[in-house]
Amino acid sequence: METTVLRRRAFASAAAAVAVGALALAGLTGVASAGQARGAVPVAERLPQGLADAMRRDLGLDAGEATARIAHERRAAALAAALEKSLGADFAGARLGDDPSVLVVSTTDPADVARIDAAGARAEVVGHSLDRLEAAKAALDEVALKKAPREVPSWYVDLRANRLVVNAARTAAADRLLAAAGVPRALVRIDRSSEQLRAYADLRGGDAYYMNGTGRCSIGFPVRRGTQNGFVTAGHCGTPGVTTSGFDQQAQGSFQGSTFPGRDYAWVAVNANWTPRALVNGYGNGDVTVTGSTQAVVGSSVCRSGSTTGWHCGTIQQHNSSVTYPEGTISGVTRTSVCAEPGDSGGSFISGSQAQGVTSGGSGNCSQGGTTYYQPVGPALAAYGLTLVTSGTPTDPPTDPTDPPTEPGGTWAAGTTYAAGAVVTYGGTRYRCLQGHRAQAGWEPPLVPALWERG
Repeated sequence: METTVLRRRAFASAAAAVAVGALALAGLTGVASAGQARGAVPVAERLPQGLADAMRRDLGLDAGEATARIAHERRAAALAAALEKSLGADFAGARLGDDPSVLVVSTTDPADVARIDAAGARAEVVGHSLDRLEAAKAALDEVALKKAPREVPSWYVDLRANRLVVNAARTAAADRLLAAAGVPRALVRIDRSSEQLRAYADLRGGDAYYMNGTGRCSIGFPVRRGTQNGFVTAGHCGTPGVTTSGFDQQAQGSFQGSTFPGRDYAWVAVNANWTPRALVNGYGNGDVTVTGSTQAVVGSSVCRSGSTTGWHCGTIQQHNSSVTYPEGTISGVTRTSVCAEPGDSGGSFISGSQAQGVTSGGSGNCSQGGTTYYQPVGPALAAYGLTLVTSGTPTDPPTDPTDPPTEPGGTWAAGTTYAAGAVVTYGGTRYRCLQGHRAQAGWEPPLVPALWERG
């Protein structure tokens, strides 16, 4: 018998009606205006020149088009998060459509269509909820983490197809994995793939940071843990105790924590000679300032900075993908159309000014194009109790349900029912509840501006 593991998404019906009603009245533009009133990045955010140049080269967008697209993507992310909570177990995913100005929200219940349309998105009725598909993917992950599957380089939930997609060199290899996990074939589309995925840390030399004076990787994002400065990067770049030197070959720090395979994140503590900045290297074209870590929706533009190939851009294809490297299976990574090469590992993925993740691995290169996966930054921050360095107030560590934080988050607690106006603390910051709801892992105050505001 198939068992579907449902996420704890659903609001009380009254709270859900209030949330979507507010969005319907304001429309998508109204969501942005409300965000600005609470200190969000304004719609007319000026892009750093290096980022604008990369989006022009890789996405064919001029400066005005790139600015408008990122502003829309920020609004779409807020609307998608609100509708996900409102639709509960019916929710089947949100993505940008063929026209990137349109947010498509899928549901398994035709009765939700009017609510989605009224909120400013385009409704799509499908057969499988996101809960059901991700439960099937989690079953594959569990099997693969025990023994990495041969000839199956990757698998992920494809929101457009409303299927769990398994890429395999041979159909029989995919069928073996599905059988071992007990996943119904009706939920799955098998695609033939000859990808040979590998982690991007195998070159020696370069200018980002070096492990034990030899192998090279790229810094992800500067972080703090209490008074200790450091940065997040890819887990395959080093294990705890491995020393690092900077781009100038000067002593820098050492790996404090690392997870690989399974996930692909690590953090490095640095010595007092290194000062963390809320910046991503623009490689001579102007650095990009990091202002937060709001996750962009599928279809959004995303750009990568790495020490081998510099700036490159593309779009987000799927969140929560799984891939198989020679070292084992990695789950929870995001699949993109951005190119990368060895040495770019650990480097920054950013959408507008919002940190997305650190480069893990992929296939192809930046001469012919390829597919690259990044490890979302949130689970790394949560796993080690880190705080992302941003311009202005630092971002509190998010929580991944499968990677609980190692430190308490203040008075906020999952499972508690909060009324509008309630005040909590999380990560040393005070938050006020904007609308009643029952808290759950993954809805920590820093992650859901539709529910909480600072102050």
